[in-house]
Amino acid sequence: MRGVDGILGVRNNFRSPESTVLRGRAQFLKGREKWLVILGVILHAVYMLSIFDIYFKTPIVHGMEPVKPRFSGPAKRLVLIVADGLRADKFFEPDSNGNYRAPFLRSVMKERGRWGVSHARPPTESRPGHVAIIAGFYEDPSAVTKGWKANPVEFDSVFNRSRHTFAFGSPDIIPIFCGALQHSTWNSYPHDYEDFATDASFLDKWSLDQFESLLNSSHEDAKLKQLLQQDNLVVFLHLLGCDSNGHAHRPYSSIYLNNVKVVDQIAERVYNLVQSYFKDNSTAYVFTADHGMSDKGSHGDGHNSNTDTPLVAWGAGVRQPVPISENHHPDNTLRFVDEHVHDTPTPFEWGLEGIERQDVNQADIAPLMVSTLLGLPCPVNSVGNLPLGFVKFSEVEEVEAVLANTKQILNQFLRKSQLKQAHSLFFKPFKPLANYIVVLDQIEHLLSIRDYEAAKKLSENLRSLALKGLHYFQTYDWFMLMTVISLGYLGWMIYLTLHVLQSYTALPGIIFRMDQSVYLRTNTRKLYFFGCLLMGSVSMILLVEHSPPLYHAYFAVTILLWVQISCEYQFLKALWRYMHGKEISYFVKFVATFIVSVVILEVLVKSFLDRKLYTWTFLLVGVIASGYLLYSIPWDSGIPVFVWIACWFLSIFTLMPAEIPDNTKLVSFSGFMIVIIGVAAKYLDMYAGDSKYWHYLTHDLKKSKSHMLFLLQILVVAVSSVMVSLSTSRRTEKQELLALHQVINWSIAGVSLVLPLFSETGLLSRLTSIYLGFAPAFLLLSIGYEAVFYGALALALMGWILFENAYLYISKINKSSSSVEAMEDNLVLESDYRCLQLSDMRIPLAFMVFFNIAFFGTGNFASIASFEISSVYRFITIFSPFLMAALLIFKLLIPFALVICAFTALTKLIRVPLLGCYFLVIICSDVMTIHFFFLVRNTGSWMEIGNSISHFGIMSAQVVFVLLLYALTSVYTKDIQTRSSKQLSRKQM
Repeated sequence: MRGVDGILGVRNNFRSPESTVLRGRAQFLKGREKWLVILGVILHAVYMLSIFDIYFKTPIVHGMEPVKPRFSGPAKRLVLIVADGLRADKFFEPDSNGNYRAPFLRSVMKERGRWGVSHARPPTESRPGHVAIIAGFYEDPSAVTKGWKANPVEFDSVFNRSRHTFAFGSPDIIPIFCGALQHSTWNSYPHDYEDFATDASFLDKWSLDQFESLLNSSHEDAKLKQLLQQDNLVVFLHLLGCDSNGHAHRPYSSIYLNNVKVVDQIAERVYNLVQSYFKDNSTAYVFTADHGMSDKGSHGDGHNSNTDTPLVAWGAGVRQPVPISENHHPDNTLRFVDEHVHDTPTPFEWGLEGIERQDVNQADIAPLMVSTLLGLPCPVNSVGNLPLGFVKFSEVEEVEAVLANTKQILNQFLRKSQLKQAHSLFFKPFKPLANYIVVLDQIEHLLSIRDYEAAKKLSENLRSLALKGLHYFQTYDWFMLMTVISLGYLGWMIYLTLHVLQSYTALPGIIFRMDQSVYLRTNTRKLYFFGCLLMGSVSMILLVEHSPPLYHAYFAVTILLWVQISCEYQFLKALWRYMHGKEISYFVKFVATFIVSVVILEVLVKSFLDRKLYTWTFLLVGVIASGYLLYSIPWDSGIPVFVWIACWFLSIFTLMPAEIPDNTKLVSFSGFMIVIIGVAAKYLDMYAGDSKYWHYLTHDLKKSKSHMLFLLQILVVAVSSVMVSLSTSRRTEKQELLALHQVINWSIAGVSLVLPLFSETGLLSRLTSIYLGFAPAFLLLSIGYEAVFYGALALALMGWILFENAYLYISKINKSSSSVEAMEDNLVLESDYRCLQLSDMRIPLAFMVFFNIAFFGTGNFASIASFEISSVYRFITIFSPFLMAALLIFKLLIPFALVICAFTALTKLIRVPLLGCYFLVIICSDVMTIHFFFLVRNTGSWMEIGNSISHFGIMSAQVVFVLLLYALTSVYTKDIQTRSSKQLSRKQM
């Protein structure tokens, strides 16, 4: 008998002479499926952890010697003032009356200091901003493992280098740097001071009062006074007011703009206090901000309003203002860490266009403060470049300052190189710095002959190479790890594809007739031996290199998969011969299917970033599917129109806001809509069974005359709609939810979930009952339009089933009468399932689309709207985090359960093996997983970083998630029965 539809063709029954061999092979493959599932779970769990070794490895190393500059710092002490959340434009620009909001700091910029814009690198949050300013490096990406709160690896900072540090401010910032610092005096206000309902500028005044109190106390405390008179002191004032007021009132509000004035007044007061207390003009002052604030009152991303912050420095060692010279030519080829171009023009409204502006990267502030102004070693983990434009040094001191900065970064590079070389058998050095000693000698020689300009230029070039070398060793293992992980995913998909071809297609019989020795598993022991030998060799190398334990797991899983693929060498060779003999039309069909599949999966990948793609997807699907049906079956059957309306109805929801607004009336109306859909489905189940387009969907057994179960389910849905209104009205009126209401809601939800188990086993009957069974619980957990989405999703799933039913009818009609015997021979084993065909690839692809629309239809992963706590108030009002979380998760699972139930019923309808389709779904999801693997980010806003991790994690977990949902929903779907194809075929004949 001929195969149908190419490589996934129709398979013969085991009535041929080769049945004994094939049956033994089938039993082997059946046993392999259990460990395939286990291997899939292990593989995805291990590979999911790989991103922490690739993308989120700490850049911090220890063991470097601090580099002390070969000159004395001009300042005895440093005052650092950080205005949290202060935007550069709001600081520099005038108010509506033409008056500037920071008159004191403005006078500093014009008369005795330097100014510029400090460019922050996303994530523009408080912690990474302060780490960059005080420690000189950008956020340790491994901090993601501790929720961006604690320090995963301790690091050096400006405060560590000081003799003593005095710090006052927020409890979220001060302890990060001073909590474990012995030579520090610090204090922070309680968390409950951070009240967004008030003007938070009092928090800034609190920090000032603490500093003023410290100075006053020293008049009575001789020990404190003696400490304050010493050199190398750092005073740090953290001013949180602008950040809190920006979040609560937006940066355009009068409260925020007035807070800018408060910050300026505090800076002036601090300056006057210090000058009057010390009277030695040996204090350097630095004023800046950790990040800005968007117009919406948020921060975190790379927008100018978040990355551009003010920087003002004055005092001992700081250069005086410099007028812009006529020969000043901007160089637009360089960029800052926030991707903004150097030497951008100063806005005219700032009124500073005549004074030279010195923009810096945020991490450049650390070497400016401690290494240059105080003359202390720079923090050993700093990657900042010293901004010479701020300092008032002689030529030789400038070169020495740059050289000290270069040596400090070079020491980091050398330490990383040393650690990597000590543990690597095949070490690859960073070649551009192979002769760094020669370069250092050249710099010293140039200093000795007083060629300071050449020495400075050579030092800056060496510093630039050292920074590139740091990045080289930070990503040293990336190529190796990403290659191993990519090969692992590729091997997994190939191995899974081979299993599907061997277990669920006609190929075993066809190939056996071509070559009866194809299934003799020869040389497998040799392959396993060489695989073990390879793994042992790799493990020895990894042990010698002191690689993390997970490295062994990555290699082990990948090698295991490719050894298993190698064991199928005979089958692969036979498959190649089989494909080589095919006509060109087969390859065209195969390539077309492959391209369409990849395009659909790539659209799904893009939908994680823009859920509106589902709107266009279902608009297009509605047109294509209904057009195909109109071409194939009469329009008066109603099916083409229904499919078109269902797809277009579902397309609406991804245009709606992700933040679901409360609308109790809409939820109650949705209950009425659900009842209408249920009644219509019941009517069709009762009276459409004789129609050739509905034949498979209804059960051929005599239906029960009693419709009490269906009426009971309708009643439960109606009561739940009423309870939605009653329960919400109590909460709206600020009244406690009655215990009776809670009991009724819990009872309705519980009973409704059990009722589908007693419904009729016909496909349409059982799916209708499942749909009505989940509806009450979903309605009671809904707050707005997601209740309508439930009905729309059910209609679209019904449209999917109707389309497949019509496609099944059309395919049967197109067969000749002689195909009746062929159909009787087209069954697979004892399960009454046919073989998978190439065209069946549409089933897992459609499932992937519906499964993802269940994610994004109500904004589940576009925002936290789906976790709106008010969703559970109809069941519980007393705070209980575990119970509330369980209810919210259950709500999210209901749309997935509907999709899984429809998917299972569909496989029974078209008689394809469910597990085979499951494996195809996993292959599709892993195509997306690999894409997300390369999209994981360790830079950008925390939201962007977190989303990239969650997208990769979601797809990686799908191998388990889908299987668990199938196991849970099988309670409802295992009894579903459909009319056999034999009955329809004989009836047609």
